[in-house]
Amino acid sequence: MIIMAEKYRAEIQSLNGDKLGIHPSGEADFTIDNDTLTVEITMNQTSPNTQHWMHFHGFPDGRDAKPATIAQDVNHDGYVDLPETEPVSGTTMVPFNDKPAEMNIPTDTYPVSDANGHFHYEKQVSLKDIQKKFKETFNDDELHLEKRVIYIHGIPESVDLPDTVQGSVMHYDPHTTLPIATGKIEKVD
Repeated sequence: MIIMAEKYRAEIQSLNGDKLGIHPSGEADFTIDNDTLTVEITMNQTSPNTQHWMHFHGFPDGRDAKPATIAQDVNHDGYVDLPETEPVSGTTMVPFNDKPAEMNIPTDTYPVSDANGHFHYEKQVSLKDIQKKFKETFNDDELHLEKRVIYIHGIPESVDLPDTVQGSVMHYDPHTTLPIATGKIEKVD
């Protein structure tokens, strides 16, 4: 019996672009083939020469996550910051850095965009390893990619943000965690 690979894709669109003057876009592809999860993310028009934290977000209880929009700007400062995404998108789950299966969010191993705001990320991960860590953290060994959203974060520290823009509950700087793009992960037939 031949088992076909499962494929998922997210079309990633700008969030906070009007306030930041950048309009990132790109795509994320996820392929599960036997025990390998391959993640490939290509982004354009992000902040140049900037490290971009990337993750999929979701709800540990299995609810379907949705990408945040300007409607989530509950304090009306013109920005949708990370805490404001949580009611519709859930919590940060899996990072796309040098070791996604370790699920260690705060690292300096995320991609850095080039002078044109472009970057490409590709990583193969043991599905068993990531499912084991996911179960330890979220009490579920299935990733449920079709119920997740992807976020691209990060702007240069030189950007002036109002004090109302929050980093996160983990007290990271809002320049690191401000979402600049998001997309819904969907199964590809």
